[in-house]
Amino acid sequence: MGINMADMRFGDRNLCEGTAALAQKVRRDLELINYPRRPWMREISRNDEKVLDVAIIGAGQGGLATAFALKRLNVENVMVFDRAQRGQEGPWVTFARMLTLRTPKYVTGPDMGVPDLTPGAWYAARYGEEEFAALDKISRQDWQSYLDWYRETLDLPVTNDAELHDVGWEDGLLRLTFRRIDGTCFTRLVRKLVLATGIDGGGCWTVPAFIREGLPLGKYAHTSEPIDFSSLKGRRIGVLGAGASAFDNAATGLEAGAASVELCLRRKAIPSVNPYRWMENTGFLSQFSALPDLLRWRFMTHIYDLNQPPPQDTFWRCRKHRNFSFHTACPWLETRMEGEDIVVKTPEGEMRFDFVIVGTGFTVDLAQRQETASFASSVALWRDRFKAPEGEEHGILAGYPYLGDIYQFQAKDPHDPKADMLSAIHNFTFSATPSMGLSGSSISGMRFGVTRLANGLVRDLFVADGQYHLNSLLAYNETELVSLEPPVSA
Repeated sequence: MGINMADMRFGDRNLCEGTAALAQKVRRDLELINYPRRPWMREISRNDEKVLDVAIIGAGQGGLATAFALKRLNVENVMVFDRAQRGQEGPWVTFARMLTLRTPKYVTGPDMGVPDLTPGAWYAARYGEEEFAALDKISRQDWQSYLDWYRETLDLPVTNDAELHDVGWEDGLLRLTFRRIDGTCFTRLVRKLVLATGIDGGGCWTVPAFIREGLPLGKYAHTSEPIDFSSLKGRRIGVLGAGASAFDNAATGLEAGAASVELCLRRKAIPSVNPYRWMENTGFLSQFSALPDLLRWRFMTHIYDLNQPPPQDTFWRCRKHRNFSFHTACPWLETRMEGEDIVVKTPEGEMRFDFVIVGTGFTVDLAQRQETASFASSVALWRDRFKAPEGEEHGILAGYPYLGDIYQFQAKDPHDPKADMLSAIHNFTFSATPSMGLSGSSISGMRFGVTRLANGLVRDLFVADGQYHLNSLLAYNETELVSLEPPVSA
């Protein structure tokens, strides 16, 4: 899915030719830098069932990039699983409602240092160098098109229609149970599991109880849910939240012809400073996890309390509509129905809407996700490993998982029977942020986070098979020096 105007300018044939030619260059690049080339991984089977070295859950940008990084390291026995049908992976063509990415056009990460694989190279091949030079930020549709091209160019192994339902432990291996959309199930044995399930991958999207209990389902939706904006034409919409997604949804409602959109936030002012822009520096992105706990805690409490503002263009996207208004210091306290009206109680008095959109983010709670629920109670959280100084407590951050150096879960109790199982599960979701910094589901941090994760997985796999590799060396007898005679003269 590209930008329609650009498609009309260049024509589908030229677009296909440009990106197809670039794909060939990428494959040539990878062939040239393919070293070492020798297969090195140990093949493992259990009762005639081949064991995967790594299973990656989520075929979005983080999952695909991790699969490629492992491929670069000659780890080929890998599979990516995604619950969505082909073409519906990730948020970009589902619930994302921004016009463009938040990150600069020159962002890198999925490319793993291969210039022709960068988003910029793809965009220039598709639309032309002049178009890329004039571009501000890449549209979300083009980003999804780039990811589709990336997956196909690299021939990454993805199984769609496979929702991870349960994780078990069998004699040193993870037993993963997947469910298809038709209700049937299948299992796979794996050595390492990477959870690349995005923003809500450490818990669930949050709708306040007073909204869930006060309103019927058809009267509200979270920003992460499908919303038929065409049905809201001429309607009064209320939006709760101050984040970028709240403004994105407000703008989408306005553009769909809503009679009015009122956005309410509990803060006294809309945030204006974006700490994520500060975080986009090599030191922080690559080395944050090496800091002592107290410093990591102080970084994160400031970042979380500061929060992200909506980008300027997103705010203007709303503000240009005369039927848009926003209310600071205006939390929602109660909701109820009066006839067909939604009545919201606020400190400013009652407000009336026909539909409300909830932009209240997500809750980090591993017990709320089916794939992590079975072991959630064993996972060490920040509150289990770190006591904040008096006056520096932060209830939200305290509930995030406390991860090891390569995103692995750790047990609260090192003697827990699930401790070895947890160390084989790597949490590459947004909930890794307090432990690892901006490196999991973030485009900005992917270049560093994926590299750390992939190298760490290879480290663990190699160390676990150290004796096997020693035996391989001891059995190695390929002769290189085949003659002690003088060379035959021409």
